Order: sequence, then structure tokens, then C-alpha cells
Amino acid sequence: MKYAAAWADIACEVLETPYPYGTAHASRGPDDVDVTPDRLHPAFHGSYDWHSSAHMQWSLVRLLTLAPDQVGRRPIEVLDRRLTPDAIATEAAYLRERPSYERPYGWAWAAMLVAATRKTQWADALTPLGDVIADLVLAWMPKQAYPVRHGVHLNSAFALALLHEAYGELDRADVAEAIRARALQWFGSDTAYDTRFEPSGTDFLSPALSEAELMRRVLPDAEFAGWLSAFLPGLGGDAHQHLLEVPVTDDSGDGQLAHLSGLALSRAWQLRALAPALPDVADVLRAAADRQVDAVLPTVTDGDFMSTHWLVSFALLADQA
Repeated sequence: MKYAAAWADIACEVLETPYPYGTAHASRGPDDVDVTPDRLHPAFHGSYDWHSSAHMQWSLVRLLTLAPDQVGRRPIEVLDRRLTPDAIATEAAYLRERPSYERPYGWAWAAMLVAATRKTQWADALTPLGDVIADLVLAWMPKQAYPVRHGVHLNSAFALALLHEAYGELDRADVAEAIRARALQWFGSDTAYDTRFEPSGTDFLSPALSEAELMRRVLPDAEFAGWLSAFLPGLGGDAHQHLLEVPVTDDSGDGQLAHLSGLALSRAWQLRALAPALPDVADVLRAAADRQVDAVLPTVTDGDFMSTHWLVSFALLADQA
């Protein structure tokens, strides 16, 4: 991998940067105010917040899997200090006691971390975390009457896509099937999606492309091609051209505006994943993906901390699509 060493270095650096950190901790009383990050979240501190810490650790595991000869021992040392049985037990208990915490985005990335480590030295320690998240997902989906369709953390389609992948790899057919059924209920009849108002000003996801990428996972190939043509008619041709353009990005240190760099990377990942279903315009979609990645690659490792603390994960998604 061309960028493996640099991506591993920045992931370790941000994970070992304790502050700033946003806890998102809702205190239950005057005795529940100890929010020192490494005490509150012994596994998922650093990297600004819980979900970013989880998915940057996923990034390290992926890099160790894909390019072990390029990343050295530092990622192993970082993960060894965090992914201990005691630390993960604390994190699992925290989630079980607060069943809406980091729902669904953080759940999805933590489940991806569990799945990525299933054949590593950290597998046994992480198993309880995967089990807790599975229970939370199965309890949550029936209660969520409508999907969330915007382009930030609560987006339902993005989370379901990662959760479906993770629990498929973990051989939890019950969870994967429940996710597939919910995806079909929420999105299976969608047609002629109006993308004129994408992106919103702080999106890091395209609602349209996130939904399409999820449905790619839960529909047979032949059926999906028809669904996609009805959902985003003209994609890669005379419609939805703005989804192929590089968004205006910002690396000033504004954490919300930094989302737009992530939008370029998530679009690239999703366009590459969708391209095989649209063979007549596949080259157009892949070229658009390349432009979006090229535009933000320097920011992944050399940008402000508000960009570097999370973008490696999205660059990996785009690189592996």
C-alpha cells in the first residue's frame, strides 16, 4: 500500500493525543462527573472522541492486515495498551448502561473493529464488546420507526452498512439478517431520489450514495442494478453530476467544516463500490472517485488535528473499494 506507513503514523499520533477530547458523557448525578478521557474510556480515548478512537484503531488493524511490513510495531504497541480485557469490559458495560450512547455511528465502527480483530491476539478481549453492540442493535432497530437520512453521524444507511459487514464477518447471521430486513423495509421501495440539496454544509456522507451502498449489500446483484437505476436514474450520465464533483473543503481547524474532506472520501468509496452495477458509466464513476481522493489526500496526514484525527479510516474505505 502506497500510504500505509504514513497512515499508520498519523493514526498512532492522534490516538496518543489526549486533548482536545469530546466526551459526550451525560452525567447521571453529582458523583458521575469524572470525565477524564482515559478513565472514562480506557480503550477509546484519544483521537478527539469515542467513535473516532474506535475507527482509528480499526484503521491500525486494517493496516497491520494489509501491509504489516510497512507499518512497524508502533500500531501493535498502541493497540496492546488499549484492547485489554479490563478496558473492553469497561467500555462494554458503559454501552450497556447507556443504550443510546454513540448510536448508531460509534456502534458501527466499534463492531468493525471487533470484526477486524477476529483472527488477532485481541479477539478474545473484544468479543464482549461485539456481543453488547449486537444486543443493542437488535433492540434498537424495531423501535426506530423511520431512517435518518442526513449526512452526518446519525445516518442510518451508513451505520447499517458497516454493521451488516461486521456481523457477517463475525458469523452473527441473526444480526446480519435483521439488518438486511430493516434495510429493505426502510429503503427497498425508494425511487427517484432528489439529490439537488446535497451536500449540506457539514456533511461527511452523501445520504443518496450511503443508501445505495447499503442496498448493494442486501440485494442480489441483478436486483440491485435495477433498484439503483430507479433510485438514482442517470447517475454517471446526465443527472446527479454534483455527486461526482469534489466538494469545497476546509482545513482551518473548524471541526464541522472539516467534515467536507470526509465527504470527498466517502463519496469516492461509495462511487467505486457502485460502479460495477452501472457498467456503462463505471469509468465515469471511478474517475470521479479518483478526483475526490486526490483532492483531499494531503489533508489525511498533514492537515489540522480536526481532520487528521479521523480521515485515515475514510481513506482506507476509499482505497479498498
